Amino acid sequence: MQHDRLLAVAQRLQAIAQAGIAYKNTDYDLERYEEVRGLSAELLAALTGAPSGTIERAFAFESGYPTPKMDVRVVLFRDGGEVLLVRERSDHDRWTLPGGWADVGYTPFEVAVKEAREETGLVVRPVRLLALLDKQRHPHPPQPWYVYKAFVQCEIEGGELSAGTMETSGARWFAPGQWAALELSVDRVTLSELQALLPFATDPSRPALCD
Repeated sequence: MQHDRLLAVAQRLQAIAQAGIAYKNTDYDLERYEEVRGLSAELLAALTGAPSGTIERAFAFESGYPTPKMDVRVVLFRDGGEVLLVRERSDHDRWTLPGGWADVGYTPFEVAVKEAREETGLVVRPVRLLALLDKQRHPHPPQPWYVYKAFVQCEIEGGELSAGTMETSGARWFAPGQWAALELSVDRVTLSELQALLPFATDPSRPALCD
C-alpha cells in the first residue's frame, strides 16, 4: 500500500510540474517546475525500475495540461466464454488481449478495429464498451504514466487469424478454465480483469464497468 501511495504521489508531482511548465509566469517558475519534473522522474524510476533519464525524456515531450493516457483492449468472445488472446513479442511472448495505446485521430472503437487487424489479422466490428478502468486501481505492475484502460467487445466480420505479426507471435482461443495457468502480460491485462469481463459473454444487457 505504501508503494502504491508513493507511486500516486510521484505521478501527481509529474502532472503538477507539466501543468506548471505549460502555464508558467516567469523563468523562475519554469526552472522550479523543471526541477520538480526531474525529481518526480527520479522517484518514478525508483518505484518502477525504469531508467530516470528515459522517464524524464518522455515527460519532456509532454506539454499542456496533463491527462491520463488511454490503452484500448479488444475483447472477442466465442462459445459463450472463450476469449481470443495474443502473445506479446515485447513482453517475452506472454498472453494478452489484443490492443495498445490509443492513436490521435482515431475514436476508441476505431483504435479497437485497427489493433485487432494489426495483431490478429481479423476484421472486427465494435459492439460495445465493456469497461473503462483506472489502471492504478488494478493489480498491474507500477509504471510512470497514469493510464485508463478501455475494453471494447468486438465481433469478427472477416480476415484470417494470423500465426504472427510484427507485434505478436501467436493467437489462440482460451476457455475460462485455462486462464489461470497462462503466463499473462500483466502490464496489459490481469486475470482478475479477464474474470470481470467474462459475464459480458452471455449478457448483452450487462452495464459497462467503470472505476
